Amino acid sequence: MKILIIGGHGTIGTKVAAHFSQENEVLIAGRTTGDFLVDIKNSSSISKMFEQAGLFDAIICIAGEAKWDNFDDLTEDDFHIGLNSKLMGQVNLVRIGQKFLNPKGSITLSTGILADDPVVMTTSAAMVNGALHSFVQAVALEIENSIRVNVVSSGMVEDAYEKYKNYFPGHNPIPMKKVINGYVRSVNGKGNGEVIRIYN
Repeated sequence: MKILIIGGHGTIGTKVAAHFSQENEVLIAGRTTGDFLVDIKNSSSISKMFEQAGLFDAIICIAGEAKWDNFDDLTEDDFHIGLNSKLMGQVNLVRIGQKFLNPKGSITLSTGILADDPVVMTTSAAMVNGALHSFVQAVALEIENSIRVNVVSSGMVEDAYEKYKNYFPGHNPIPMKKVINGYVRSVNGKGNGEVIRIYN
């Protein structure tokens, strides 16, 4: 299988890419490093990446950002960071990427536990994650060529525990193997329109 991983050099992406590389051809796209460079906030950049990369059997996105801050301190522009990057960036990867997938291919997006269990300072990120869950469920009803679209939603992962533990009091860190298996389920399984939650 030929797989494109956007964000394949990040905390989660590195482990996911290493796993799939064992038995597949994996190419990495990123903002500053990778086999291809892409800014997912820019649909022209997404189109250029796919035109350079060609056809794939699976596309995985583990990229996108949103502003974390107290609600009263978030400006309209702050909200647009998440809307333009994590939300529309991944929506555009589906919208454009479907044309560069072989029939019966798959697209896997990424969100997180904040969609269902938000914590303080995450109004924008929680909003974007929830929107992506609804998007995946809806687009699966319409996308053609037997393409499947799912989203992996993980809790705070082990490899980021020290950095984020103070934001998630009482949350149990998710083993990286469990997170990887969420992406395996999406890519190698038959599910479509699924929100694959890995919260404990």
